[in-house]
Amino acid sequence: MKVVEQIKKPIYDEMELFEEKFTESMSSHVALLNRITHFIVNRKGKQMRPMFVFLVAKLLGKGKVNYRAYRGAAVIELIHTATLVHDDVVDDSNKRRGFFSINALWKNKIAVLVGDYLLSKGLLLSIENEDFDLLKIISVAVREMSQGELLQIEKARALNITEEIYYEIIRQKTATLLAACCAIGAQAVNATEQEIKKMHLFGELLGMAFQIKDDLFDYGEQKIGKPLGIDIKEKKMTLPLIHVLNTASDSERRQIINTIKNHNKNKTKVKELIKLVKNKGGLDFARSKMEAYRKQAMELLLEFPKNEYRDALELMLNYVIERKL
Repeated sequence: MKVVEQIKKPIYDEMELFEEKFTESMSSHVALLNRITHFIVNRKGKQMRPMFVFLVAKLLGKGKVNYRAYRGAAVIELIHTATLVHDDVVDDSNKRRGFFSINALWKNKIAVLVGDYLLSKGLLLSIENEDFDLLKIISVAVREMSQGELLQIEKARALNITEEIYYEIIRQKTATLLAACCAIGAQAVNATEQEIKKMHLFGELLGMAFQIKDDLFDYGEQKIGKPLGIDIKEKKMTLPLIHVLNTASDSERRQIINTIKNHNKNKTKVKELIKLVKNKGGLDFARSKMEAYRKQAMELLLEFPKNEYRDALELMLNYVIERKL
């Protein structure tokens, strides 16, 4: 059995019902919009975010979930999908999960409007059901994600990212949404304030590990749906590179910065830089930090009672570190 199927096993029925409700939540009276949302639904990813919502809800809700958990999962997925559609426009990306992106098929104007539509659908789903507590968690996450993206763009221009700034960028960009999923799962079943805080932190730590793993893919040989060295081409300063810049000699540092600034589209130069980062221990350093975040998240999770839902969350945490794409 695949790991993702194992993780889904205790929430299989919830995920089935969620998919129905999620598809319904996208419907509109505009034929073009329905065609596009149908395209989105048929090309969904692993749906990790709703899985977090249901696993945490069942862990803290004594094995039961309520309609608030379904709405919370739907809102998270609607808003997450909206941000992906907008990201593809911002990045001028033609592919998403191996398929053509919305902007590639229907152009930027339509993609932006579809993203806006999904965002408004998510907000209305919460407002109509008076899930203001859930909406607050999600809104804070969206604010953080936007700030993280802008901070990354600002720092990429100057190439002056410190390790601390890098952690702040990935906390905002990636970890806050996974933290929101876990907090919503807890909030939906009326968990205690302390439990909600713990679950938020668990999601954040897992999200930090998740993003470092993503950054490591840029230096690997595996086919992962994005070209090797793409972060370097886009002048994104990731942890392996930051560590090497901090420990390199002045001449190596000048060479690295020159490659990123002036030769980031040169395949040979990018390959040389990847080799240098590997030889200088950049990947080992990033892996050790990723493992530290995993360990912290696991310690937090083990404070909760052992059952199939906690086991599935442990599996999810390990999967994040060990996944091949």
